[in-house]
Amino acid sequence: MKEFFLHYLWRTKRFDQQKLFTTEGESVSLQNMGRHNKNAGPDFLDARIRIGNTLWAGNVEIHVRSSEWIQHKHQNDTAYDNVILHVVYEEDKPIFRKSGQAIPCIELKKRIPPGISNTYQRLSQNEHWIPCQQHFASVGDIIKNLWIDRMLVERFEQKTEGIAAELQQNKNNWEETFYHTMAASFGLKVNLEPFKLLAKITPLQILAKHRNNLFQLEAILFGQSGLLDRDFKEDYPNKLKKEYLFLKKKYNLKALRPDSWNFLRMRPPNFPTIRIAQFAILLFTTEHLFSKILAAKNIRELENMFNLQLSNYWLTHYVFDKISIKRKKSLGKSSIHLFIINTIAPFLFLYGQKKNDERYKDKAMDLLEAIPPEKNKVIEQWKGLGIKPDSAYQTQALLQLKKAYCTQQRCLSCAIGGEILK
Repeated sequence: MKEFFLHYLWRTKRFDQQKLFTTEGESVSLQNMGRHNKNAGPDFLDARIRIGNTLWAGNVEIHVRSSEWIQHKHQNDTAYDNVILHVVYEEDKPIFRKSGQAIPCIELKKRIPPGISNTYQRLSQNEHWIPCQQHFASVGDIIKNLWIDRMLVERFEQKTEGIAAELQQNKNNWEETFYHTMAASFGLKVNLEPFKLLAKITPLQILAKHRNNLFQLEAILFGQSGLLDRDFKEDYPNKLKKEYLFLKKKYNLKALRPDSWNFLRMRPPNFPTIRIAQFAILLFTTEHLFSKILAAKNIRELENMFNLQLSNYWLTHYVFDKISIKRKKSLGKSSIHLFIINTIAPFLFLYGQKKNDERYKDKAMDLLEAIPPEKNKVIEQWKGLGIKPDSAYQTQALLQLKKAYCTQQRCLSCAIGGEILK
């Protein structure tokens, strides 16, 4: 027996409440089960329970065995002084207040329906890809779709936690914070950290002073990356280096180490040199980037914004001093969609939250609905269970469901698991 299963039974009232008595024989009438407390302190707050002839208002604490009250040292914590009812699977020891009065206790041991208990045991002990795999098809589409909607919101909330923290550090400067986050997105997973550092050590206000000069933008970004810190044979990187050394002294800049970047086992179009060049073009072609994101009316405008054409040098290079076949190195539509999924949509959602404006939250969701479903191993597994996502809205929600609930076996907190337990 697990305590969180008892939380679930209490929260959903799925136990026998007929002729309910405390272990000392007083009648119990449950008027309000209380609010589930996910922070420190008693498990359920602000409950209203009639015990005997007295209506009590206070908190409820739940344990598998009553002696856990002592083990957890609740007797020394004033947060538990207002507990009006102790709910346990089994009372193995009476628990008393500091005054010596017994805390009313009810046992659930003989009140749990065997069907719920048996189903929960099967869910928690199987080794399927998701715990409810054998029951998943029996759950109605309405329940699944509503929960998928909830999962997308939860994924947005999770993704925006880090953005909100950085926004606070940047004194609510949305443009600066978006610049940092967008830079990290250009690094993909492999070079995410060095790109983050590149943006951090290269203030947006400095780049803004040179935003009309692509050569100077490239000089600053490549110089700050540390990738100009060597001797070159070709004219262009030598010119970049010369320009950077001048601007470095002017703005008192300090560059990253060149070995911060990873080129190994990467496709050449994703080399950090190409990504930095693309980022420079984005800053060159789009002033006040976040403001333009807010103003964009649809996904097509965003796709056009990220349709970046590199300077002539990069048409024949993936790295400095090494000529390659002439080829355009613009961002593919799938890369642009990843920017929208992982950066733009979460930013819009957070902006809507902070400004109390539902339009931006709706816009974030609409963008995901306009993007084709993502392709990965997790989504393929969901397809095998009969879920056929038609947009990134659904695939993002399904990724959240698998990661935050199924993998962690949080069936008791999941609407689909709850429906199965019925």
